[in-house]
Amino acid sequence: MQSNNTQPTSFLRLPQVREIAGGVAPSTIWGWVKNGTFPKPIKLSANCTAWDAAQVEAWAKARIAASRPHQTDKA
Repeated sequence: MQSNNTQPTSFLRLPQVREIAGGVAPSTIWGWVKNGTFPKPIKLSANCTAWDAAQVEAWAKARIAASRPHQTDKA
């Protein structure tokens, strides 16, 4: 039985992942997967590979945070 506190898992296919990653080429996504800087995909069937949407979103947020210098409030 599923707990009410958990979000249902959703999957993203490669075109959606590319859009979130800024429109990079498929080979770039696969290169990132290979070197461990991007979430590994999940094999749903023999001909269907997808990514966990929450993992891809967390990756994107981490990239945004890493690109912004730490700012201190001067107010």
